[in-house]
Amino acid sequence: MSAFIYPPFQLIAGVDEVGRGPLVGDVVTAAVILDPARPIAGLNDSKKLSEKKREALFDISREHALAYAIGRCSPAEIDEFNIFQATMKAMQRAVAVLSVQPEFVLIDGNRCPPLAMPSQAVVKGDSLVAEISAASILAKVTRDREMADLDLLYPQYGFAQHKGYPTVQHLAALAEHGALPVHRRSFKPVKLALGLD
Repeated sequence: MSAFIYPPFQLIAGVDEVGRGPLVGDVVTAAVILDPARPIAGLNDSKKLSEKKREALFDISREHALAYAIGRCSPAEIDEFNIFQATMKAMQRAVAVLSVQPEFVLIDGNRCPPLAMPSQAVVKGDSLVAEISAASILAKVTRDREMADLDLLYPQYGFAQHKGYPTVQHLAALAEHGALPVHRRSFKPVKLALGLD
């Protein structure tokens, strides 16, 4: 994490998203302000961590953070706005509901949504910035748990395995069983399953 030069602010939030690529469910974002007095060992891009490690860091991050919040956009909003705009809105929502408002926001990727405070996009920020790593973990664990819940409701789709991404298993289930209300109708494989494309 030491390669990144932090901007000169005390209260810095990290923001990341998960769920841009799946065909189903919300796009989920998290915003996290870490406590400099309580550093968290082992933070990294959530995709590079085992599920067990992510779950442990999820709990530690929530306990040690000065503030954290989840933002989201629903499948209907994704269909209305497009996935990029929906992701930006979800990031805005996460920052807006932080119990402590940050002075500066660091966002994973190469684009920042309009915010009430200055912000900076950081490419590969989930591997470089502790706050973004924590946000990455909070967003991923939150969404993965929602996919596990969805799997209990619709076991024939295999959501616990593929997390809603367009795998062979998911596409086969779409073809056989059709689209659910939580599927994103603007995504091409769902359109095909609905006969809209």
